[in-house]
Amino acid sequence: MLHNKLAKSICILCCVYFLQTNITYAQGQSGQPTTDTLRVDLKQAEKMFLDNNLQLLAQKYSIDSAKANIITAKLFDNPEFDYSSGLYDQSAKKFFDYTYNNGEVSMQLSQLIKTAGKRNKNIQLAKTGAVLTEYQFSDLLRTLQYTLRNDFYNIYYLQQTQRVYDIEITSLQKTSTAYAEQVEKGNISKMDLLRIQSQLYTLQAELVTLQNNIDDVQSEFKLLLRAKATIYILPQTRQADDKQMSVLNVPYQSLVDSAYKNRYDLKMATTNVTFNEQNLALQKALAVPDVTLNVSYDRLGSYVMNYNAIGFGIPLPFFNRNQGAIKQAKIGIQSSQVQLEGMKDAVESQVSNAYLAAVRAEKLLNSFDPKFEENISYIIGEVTKNFEKHNISILEFTDFYDSYKQNVVQLNNLRYNRMSQLEQLNFTTGTRIFNK
Repeated sequence: MLHNKLAKSICILCCVYFLQTNITYAQGQSGQPTTDTLRVDLKQAEKMFLDNNLQLLAQKYSIDSAKANIITAKLFDNPEFDYSSGLYDQSAKKFFDYTYNNGEVSMQLSQLIKTAGKRNKNIQLAKTGAVLTEYQFSDLLRTLQYTLRNDFYNIYYLQQTQRVYDIEITSLQKTSTAYAEQVEKGNISKMDLLRIQSQLYTLQAELVTLQNNIDDVQSEFKLLLRAKATIYILPQTRQADDKQMSVLNVPYQSLVDSAYKNRYDLKMATTNVTFNEQNLALQKALAVPDVTLNVSYDRLGSYVMNYNAIGFGIPLPFFNRNQGAIKQAKIGIQSSQVQLEGMKDAVESQVSNAYLAAVRAEKLLNSFDPKFEENISYIIGEVTKNFEKHNISILEFTDFYDSYKQNVVQLNNLRYNRMSQLEQLNFTTGTRIFNK
């Protein structure tokens, strides 16, 4: 009779805790206070990321710096003015003697005239450099958004798994305490207590590992949001929201075409070829000598007083015709073309791998009965009733809970894997096709 009452009490406690799981879980990891909890959905998280992320802010400054190079390239060279005068007149024994017949003064104004379209070629090169910097920003944004969204779903499903551990650990803790009391009274075998304690310690060790994993992902996620380190993130989503477009309904070739059109790293590789071609044109232009025009005046230093002259200067390209820089520019074109072809191959390979992985993840998840969780929760109630009626042993009862834990954990892993593979497809195609 006493044993039967104890079993009823334990079952009631398990059921009560099962119904109150959401309250316990809302407090976060290790009893984290709700005042330090940040509940955020994916759209809110992305807005915080765009507003606060330091890497993006730093890259934006790089864009402004690259655009400033365009302003510099558009500027003309300044004219140069030279002036000289006599310091000491030996015959008159005077410093700075500017009398009519004695003081020497000379002046010259010169202007560099660039030839072969060097200025325009510099402007085009600077504009292409600015475009490359903008593409670098967009590719950084694509990479960080993928990390953000993947971390969001990872945290969410890890926390769903943590719920399962919380349920079973709390149930076993209460059972262990009650059985320890009954073992001292000699009403229950010590083997049953050891069985419960052994499973409890195993679950607690697994939970610590799980919590460490959550903390690691949370740390990266909070860094992306620039949220306080003391905040505990609770991603808000519904499984119904995760039932997005099936990857099986999207033609594979459309994914490849999207990648070729929207991948900013591929655009960078293409633009880099253009940049090197423009650089070659500039280096060839630099081999053409520039002309310096000048006008000058000399008061006493020439064959006549008040000498006026106009002239020009030009370097003679006998030795230095910029041969080395031209050769380097040609090599740069060849290298960038090879890199572009390699990038194209890599893009298609990445899309193919991501597509196949997403298809496998979706098929595997769809193979599970949609009512699996509902059915297994119902069975928990039935097992509890049978345990209350003393139809099953404590060993069978805990074994079922362990089986329940393993299946739900696996289901959460499959759901996360599907979402992660869809995000990988978004990343490899450069387009928000799934999980919009």
